Amino acid sequence: MKIRALISVFLVLTLLFALAAPSLAAATGQAAAAESADFGTRIADFFKSLSEKIKALFSQIKYYFQVKKEKVPNTMGKNAIHMLRSVENTISDSFIITTEDGKVIVIDGGHTFETDYFIQYLKAVTGKRVPNVDAWFLSHPHNDHVQIFYEVAENRTRQVTFDKVLLNYAPYELYESRSQEEGMQMVGEFDRISKSFPEKVQILDTGDEFGIGAAKITVLYTADTSFIDVNEHSVIFRMDLGGKSVMFTGDAQVNAGNKTLAEWEGSGLVKCDICKMAHHGQDGVDRSFYEAVAPEICLWPTPTWVWDNTNGNLKTLEVRGWMEELGVKQNYVAWEGSQVIYLN
Repeated sequence: MKIRALISVFLVLTLLFALAAPSLAAATGQAAAAESADFGTRIADFFKSLSEKIKALFSQIKYYFQVKKEKVPNTMGKNAIHMLRSVENTISDSFIITTEDGKVIVIDGGHTFETDYFIQYLKAVTGKRVPNVDAWFLSHPHNDHVQIFYEVAENRTRQVTFDKVLLNYAPYELYESRSQEEGMQMVGEFDRISKSFPEKVQILDTGDEFGIGAAKITVLYTADTSFIDVNEHSVIFRMDLGGKSVMFTGDAQVNAGNKTLAEWEGSGLVKCDICKMAHHGQDGVDRSFYEAVAPEICLWPTPTWVWDNTNGNLKTLEVRGWMEELGVKQNYVAWEGSQVIYLN
């Protein structure tokens, strides 16, 4: 065991030296012709760059072994929903879906600092060194939902590829006029990043129906900009897969939920077997929305402090009571760990 540990340390040190050598050689050669102040700046930049590379390497190693420990199953060729936990017990939405015909769908993703866990998890799910996402949905422009996609699209294209990204964002100017800084930032970043892949952007509209392999998507609601809160701009859509129906709600709140019911309640499309709880299971859509969905299973992308209403200012306990009264048979909760739900 000691020999194994020594070999591991030697390999890590060798890799770090390999990463550092080109930068060190360049810095040394440039320093010979530079002023002392410039030399000091270059040395500082070199060590900063080296430090960032070391942190990135160890983060990837950490989450590689974490995913191994969690025994994440490869579900390619199977109809399955993976709800990923938050690595820091915070609010985030992250879903990976596989289909019987080999498609991979991602819904939202989470914060930037959760990217390494997400990528290692996606590799385990697909069994591929460089996984490809066939369709990546972004529900609305809040950082706990979209930052991983931004990081992947801008900086991790050698680790993950994607065919298209599907969304319906309100315009940057709207959030600017309302001084909604997070909405401005997330929409502005997407506008900048997406210039390199305009052909992959698909704008969703209410009433859209399309397939992603075996998965059928029906869009029930897209951003109504008369509603002020950015959460109310969440895309709500139904997914039919493997003989089951799933309602995805983003962070939709009462107004978005009520508008969806007003338009679709008589269509038979609102009733679903599974429901992703709106806004992490608190302060989201009203009880009437959940009554119309009438799910047997609920998915809660919820950390412990939201689940237990630790701060005393959330509606989680009330919503949990609704689900119990509505006869929900099973709740999958992200704070208990990443969850896998097979659709048959």
